[in-house]
Amino acid sequence: MTPARTPARRRQIALAATVSTLFLAGCTGTAEDETPVEPTAEEGTFPVTIEHAFGSTTIEDAPERVVTWGWGSTDAVVALGVTPVAIPFQAYGGDAQGVLPWIREALEDAGDEVPTVLPDTGEDVPFEEIAAAEPDVILAQYSGLTQEQYATLSAIAPVVAYPDEPWSTPWREVVTITGQALGLDDKAQEVLADIDQQVARHRGEHPEFEGLTLAAVWDVGSTFYVYADEDPRVAFMLDLGFENAPAVDTLDTDESPFYFTLSYERLDELTSDVLVAYGTTPEELQGFLDAPYAQVMPQLSSGAVARLVGAERIASVSPPTALSLPWGLDDVVDQLAAAVAARNG
Repeated sequence: MTPARTPARRRQIALAATVSTLFLAGCTGTAEDETPVEPTAEEGTFPVTIEHAFGSTTIEDAPERVVTWGWGSTDAVVALGVTPVAIPFQAYGGDAQGVLPWIREALEDAGDEVPTVLPDTGEDVPFEEIAAAEPDVILAQYSGLTQEQYATLSAIAPVVAYPDEPWSTPWREVVTITGQALGLDDKAQEVLADIDQQVARHRGEHPEFEGLTLAAVWDVGSTFYVYADEDPRVAFMLDLGFENAPAVDTLDTDESPFYFTLSYERLDELTSDVLVAYGTTPEELQGFLDAPYAQVMPQLSSGAVARLVGAERIASVSPPTALSLPWGLDDVVDQLAAAVAARNG
């Protein structure tokens, strides 16, 4: 959710600063005629105390009723084989019910119904609806909770907030914190290892990616955003073998650890072997590619542009989650491969 990094904007655009299927790895696999088995907390785990920005939270017993809030927590819980009792509405990338496609597919694979979807106005936390879900724990480790909101939620159930700053928890930590809260640390490591294997497989299948430089951009609302290598949407592509373009570091204005804005007059300075361009709609992206100010970019003339289009695709990497990264990985790799092929002629 990038440009402005407010909660609603973050989920929309980096949910633009702040990508195969992991569902069977995240849920207990069974034969078709068997009943799925809920994972059980590892022996001796509880009580567990988790430090976060507002202090620490102690969870006395293995939670049975989990409520998630923010971004990525739902995905991590479901990937660990647990179905929450309530999840947040996701406007950007979600369906009419506010459910993201990789979450819906994972629940279907597990044979579970979609849980209660909490309203999200972008202004406040739906305390009454969360209380009605009778949670044993509330996971909000990638969210924008305020101290006051945290205190109110803590009167309902133990709350796990973000470890440092709002809307900035690395996606891997979202998974490991979830594992800690649910007593499923080993399962969390298995989920991450499975994702690493998928990324490594794609890297091995595309040796042509190795060492090529990459810049990721979004031209939206008359503002041109460039994403730094600290941004998770860039980091996973570097894991595929690409390198961060030196021009990105040179032009970085330190507006944010994750992105900076660049004037159209300087686009010719943003050189790289491959350009990754985001657009919520094909028309939005094509508008950038056809714009006179974009024609100075050498990547466009060579065709070395990976086009990542659509709210679902953008949401899946903004930032990625335990479910969304495997869900969108094949498509992203295909786009990158096409851009490299165009560059190489």
